[in-house]
Amino acid sequence: MGQLKKLAGHTALYGASSILGRMLNYLLVPYYTRVFVTSEYGVVTELYAYAAFFNVIYTYGLETAYFRFASADKAREGSIYNSAVTSILLTSLVLSSLLFLLATPITGLLNYPGKEHFIQWLAGIFAIDAIVAIPFAKLRLENKAKQFAMARLINIAVNIGLNLFFITFCGAIYKGEYLVALRPYIEIIYNPEFGVEYVFLSNLLANALLLILLWKPLARVNLRINWSLLKPMLIYGYPILFTGLAYATSEMLSRIALKYWMPEGLYPGYNNLEVLGVFGAVYKLSIFMSLAIQAFRYAAEPFFFSQAADKNSPALFSKVMHWFVIFGCFALLSVSINLDILQYLLSQEDYRWGIDVVPVLLLANLFFGIYYNLSVWYKLTDRTYYGTWITIIGAIVTIGLNYLLIPVYGFHGSAVVTLIAYGTMTVISYFLGRKYYPVPYATWKGLMYIAATSLVTYLVMIVKIDSQVLATSFHLGIMLVFVLVVFRLEKDNLPAKTT
Repeated sequence: MGQLKKLAGHTALYGASSILGRMLNYLLVPYYTRVFVTSEYGVVTELYAYAAFFNVIYTYGLETAYFRFASADKAREGSIYNSAVTSILLTSLVLSSLLFLLATPITGLLNYPGKEHFIQWLAGIFAIDAIVAIPFAKLRLENKAKQFAMARLINIAVNIGLNLFFITFCGAIYKGEYLVALRPYIEIIYNPEFGVEYVFLSNLLANALLLILLWKPLARVNLRINWSLLKPMLIYGYPILFTGLAYATSEMLSRIALKYWMPEGLYPGYNNLEVLGVFGAVYKLSIFMSLAIQAFRYAAEPFFFSQAADKNSPALFSKVMHWFVIFGCFALLSVSINLDILQYLLSQEDYRWGIDVVPVLLLANLFFGIYYNLSVWYKLTDRTYYGTWITIIGAIVTIGLNYLLIPVYGFHGSAVVTLIAYGTMTVISYFLGRKYYPVPYATWKGLMYIAATSLVTYLVMIVKIDSQVLATSFHLGIMLVFVLVVFRLEKDNLPAKTT
């Protein structure tokens, strides 16, 4: 009971910071969809899709490797920390230098000629993200959730503030809408030709602040590499690198491929970059499921490693999975049936017509969360190469089916492919886990929750109620019924009553 409560507490704290932070960050979605047309937001969607791949490459599995080795060898945690940070610092400087030097040919390949600053600023963002990854991991390992949360929230708040400052405040002053006396000063820092550029510049400046916010763990770094420690970490981490790349493919390929694989005019009245902007915006509405997964991941990874030696850990992991599925089902239901309200988070109507893919994306992300829970077996048994192959299979499914479906169904096909890919990964991991690290999961009960929730979600969504007040009341009633049914079914298994 105590360990489960501890995980719940850390998940709540990391979750509160993640949810609050991501929700604050999510405020930029209605803002962006108000100030940018769909084609401009398509640029943001595409470049941040590429960013997902680079973020994996820059850390090459060392974050998880640090958890594994620092947890197992607390006496040498300092040397492990120094080696990991130094290694990432060196490789980040090399990689970002290459991106900076190759900015012109890269922008030519992406059809953004003359926009070298996009690549140069992203190179800085990638480097800082990588450099602070291990210090953030150290805070999690030391259970310093408050420091972790504070740094993340300040970073996000500053990013939002800079977006508003550059795009709205400086733009209005430059146009003479108010505070005209400040225009000479604004002209020094404001470029009226920039638009979405300020999205990336704000991100870069906010990331730079992290180097100050994390000065304590960074100041503890002794820039040296102990190869006897780093080598096994790299061996442990390289499969995670390929796993991360494969996952990025499953998650982000559609947002890259739409621009190139979808025939122009598939969606009448919209070119491919505009469609990409629409898909990128509606995809954000599945954030509520990814928030739960992210919050769980921050707390669960060190928790799984710390409980590895406990003979009761399989039963504990089963309880964790069960409650994760229930929470995920509630998120799937509550978001999907309230899209009639949530759609207005997309400020311009041009963005809303693709909202029907959100329930599919939510279900896909639920399966990814289940897969992440299942991944405990190959992480604790040092068989991370299985995780690599599973995720590569998911990536192959993603590439193949997207190639077939995008030309016919556009991003609607991509949403279904995401669900199929994550479902495939989940099934494979489940059966392999039964062989190498058996956990007594309540499999059939979990599947029944998912199936019943999906069916109820579909039935509720096809019911059309003209009155928004009545519709919202009906939806809230369905959510309440869900909670009551879960309480009735699980009252003897609530975490507070487990032993």
